[in-house]
Amino acid sequence: MALDETAHGVYVIAPTPFHPDGRVDEASTDRMTDFYLEAGCDGITALGVMGEAPKLDGAEALDVATRIIRRAGRAPVIIGVSAPGFAAMRALARGVMEVGAAGVMIAPPNTLRTDDQIVAYYAQAAEAIGSDVPFVVQDFPAQFSVVMTPAVIRRIVMANPNCVMVKHEDWPGLEKITALRGFEADGSMRHVSILCGNGGLFLDFEVERGADGAMTGYAFPDMLVDLVRLSREGQRDAAHDLFDAHLPLIRYEQQMGGIGLAVRKYVLARRGIIASDAQRKPGSALSARAKAEVEYLLSRVARFDKRALKLAA
Repeated sequence: MALDETAHGVYVIAPTPFHPDGRVDEASTDRMTDFYLEAGCDGITALGVMGEAPKLDGAEALDVATRIIRRAGRAPVIIGVSAPGFAAMRALARGVMEVGAAGVMIAPPNTLRTDDQIVAYYAQAAEAIGSDVPFVVQDFPAQFSVVMTPAVIRRIVMANPNCVMVKHEDWPGLEKITALRGFEADGSMRHVSILCGNGGLFLDFEVERGADGAMTGYAFPDMLVDLVRLSREGQRDAAHDLFDAHLPLIRYEQQMGGIGLAVRKYVLARRGIIASDAQRKPGSALSARAKAEVEYLLSRVARFDKRALKLAA
């Protein structure tokens, strides 16, 4: 199933499960993939920022991607292929497409400084992976230090027919969504899917602004599925009530410096989805005090959403 501009819903960002000794945990990878689909996710994105992709070598990256793609069956899987050079990017992109990926995601290198440089980079990347490979522009200034204005995104979309989605995680970014949908309305940009990241921190209003859903890895993707559905159904208060119950944990998960990933993996392990919250070195781990804070937040979420009660021993 090739990714296209009609993609919508929740494409959950998958972490890479590791054993405590740093080996890839294949059994947890399978269980995690199954859980995401059972939770109602429309697709999966692997080897993103939260997938610790730079810690994998080329063979491992292809192996992890292949395992998730095959386990997911007909569900679309997007693979992050960002790399310092186009040779590595092309090799991984072609490799994952050959085993059934729906498309790939490309982040900009932090060396880009001008609008023209950004546009030229994506033109070269699109050429490197091949015009038959659908790709996602990852717009994440806080991580990559590259600021893409709505006009720059429009230039990238219009110059590259195989650009079918924007992963939007600018912050603040609500007005950017409105601007991009405005370009579509006035005919100056063709339609592309917009899925939003940032841990879901602004998803309640992002969907209302015209986003098609979420592409993030919050440890309750089943909540994200419900939130997007409720919003689409026009049940605004119900959507916001659900979001508000999870917001303190979403906020806590948004800490920078690797702490956010540690929180996410800890909660996924507590839910029994992965066996260990281990990160491959260099990585971070939660202190006993931080774990106690997460447990407190889970108890508060459980007052509204009983899924937070179903935790592994």
